Amino acid sequence: MTLNGFDDIERAIRRGWGADTTTPAHRPDWTPDNPARDQCGVTALVVHDLLGGELIRGEVHVDGERVDYHWWNRLGLGIEVDLTREQFGPEEIVVGGDVIDRPTEIVRLREEYELLRDRVVAALRP
Repeated sequence: MTLNGFDDIERAIRRGWGADTTTPAHRPDWTPDNPARDQCGVTALVVHDLLGGELIRGEVHVDGERVDYHWWNRLGLGIEVDLTREQFGPEEIVVGGDVIDRPTEIVRLREEYELLRDRVVAALRP
């Protein structure tokens, strides 16, 4: 994969985000001003579909307390790809990062993942 190829994937993913691909509980709070908000799980799965590697999960802390999890990818040679890192405000700190096995069946956010995946695949077709 060339750098331009990865740029195409990143662009397709970012264009594919919407309120309908975010976590349903957070959907009312999603805005185009912060399109990466609550897109990390579905985005990490789509990147994994396209590029393989490992899924990484860390914890999001505010004032030292875990408030959520954050997902991203680690590709070959240990290169980490996190297309949703900018979603966080200065008070939200991502801690840790453990390799997580890909679920054999996507249950949580399955519809959102499939929607984003289908948009990205369509955008990448020649």
